[in-house]
Amino acid sequence: MSNDKLPTRSENYSEWYNQLIQKAELADYAPVRGCMVVRPYGWALWENIQASLDRRFKATGHQNAAFPLLIPKSFLEKEKEHVEGFSPELAVVTIGGGAELEEPLVVRPTSETIIGYMYSKWIKSYRDLPVLINQWGNVVRWEMRTRLFLRTLEFYWQEGHTAHATSEEAQAETKRMLDVYTRFAVDEAAVPVIPGRKSATEKFAGAINSFSIEAMMGDTKALQAGTSHFLGQNFAKAFNIQYLDVNNEQQYCWTTSWGVSTRFIGAIIMTHGDDQGLVLPPKLAPIQIVIVPIYKNDKERETVMPVVEHISQQLHDFRIKVDDRTEVTPGFKFNDWELRGVPIRIEIGPKDVEKNSIMVARRDIPGREGKQILSQESLPGAIAELLTEMHASLYDRARDFRDSHIYDPADYNELKQVVENGWAYSWWCGDPACEAKVKEDTKATTRCIPLEQPGGQGKCIVCGKDASEKVYFAKAY
Repeated sequence: MSNDKLPTRSENYSEWYNQLIQKAELADYAPVRGCMVVRPYGWALWENIQASLDRRFKATGHQNAAFPLLIPKSFLEKEKEHVEGFSPELAVVTIGGGAELEEPLVVRPTSETIIGYMYSKWIKSYRDLPVLINQWGNVVRWEMRTRLFLRTLEFYWQEGHTAHATSEEAQAETKRMLDVYTRFAVDEAAVPVIPGRKSATEKFAGAINSFSIEAMMGDTKALQAGTSHFLGQNFAKAFNIQYLDVNNEQQYCWTTSWGVSTRFIGAIIMTHGDDQGLVLPPKLAPIQIVIVPIYKNDKERETVMPVVEHISQQLHDFRIKVDDRTEVTPGFKFNDWELRGVPIRIEIGPKDVEKNSIMVARRDIPGREGKQILSQESLPGAIAELLTEMHASLYDRARDFRDSHIYDPADYNELKQVVENGWAYSWWCGDPACEAKVKEDTKATTRCIPLEQPGGQGKCIVCGKDASEKVYFAKAY
């Protein structure tokens, strides 16, 4: 770990983010432009995100499978809107084994097409439905402007793909998975999110409707943290996914797709991080507790280390690390683990041994306020309580920050000011021209039309026409 100081978030938010990822050893730049190497600490965080989502997927009846990385180029051309949306971002393989390929292969940017092709082979009757499959993998999109975790040329994700007998079932699935993402963000990551529908301009290429969860980062920019798409019969017709219904008639399936990627790590960093470094939500942190032994000489070491061993045994149900490095000072260790965002630090020195106590520091409350002395007895319960409190406090802090930066501007001029440092929550007539004007004038986009609406009518913030829905406008990553 480099010990140079991080820039503060107010000095240079972007540089704070980039340096923090490298200093905390979450990821590094790869030799291929726009790609990243996810380091063990970053991958451990991703594994915890994976495990949490995977549990939720399986609880809702989904199964995991794996589909190929390479897709025949002709597949992408079958769904017109889909190919138009993705063609600028494609990586294409034209040579294999030293010979030119008869048909170029695309490195998957997403898997609707190849999965659609397979579903057309597997689904024959209404009895085969619904098909509820998820894939964990990597995809490639040839992005021009990249940033670690948020937008990289290759990234890791899960993509769910389901097929249903009716439009109603497929729409219910789309909403159900959006709700799974919302619950995960709130209950596991302590990230407050707003679930809503994307505008026609912002939706996924080839979808009837796209839904997303939108989160506000520490610089007030928006981040799309997960998406769920109702694909209607677009891919079913392109790939001939049909089934015989109860009346023995051929019908096209209705399909969905939904995904969360390593971009969510960026959401965690920017929602909770502070000028000292990462602040990781306790349920997802790779290390939940670090124990730092404190001693000046061999005699003190002999007193302290058996107690450290005993405490770490007591807390074995948590993800725990004993920092027994001898070449660095306790102060260096404190800063190091603060930078890495470990939720709880336990300090044990000779005085603690004497008093049968330990010093506990919470990562989310800096300085003396975050420290307390606990008895060595019945420690697991006390630590579990602290972690629960920390989760709630991280969530509340992020929600209060977000809500204090959401404005309801009185007119278009005020909207232009508001989106410089926050979100505008405004009536919109639904006309893409009004949406385009906001983007051109401010670089802000419609983030989502929230599922929870105030009801009634208003006047479009841009053109003044009647509007029946409110939307969030914000600058975004």
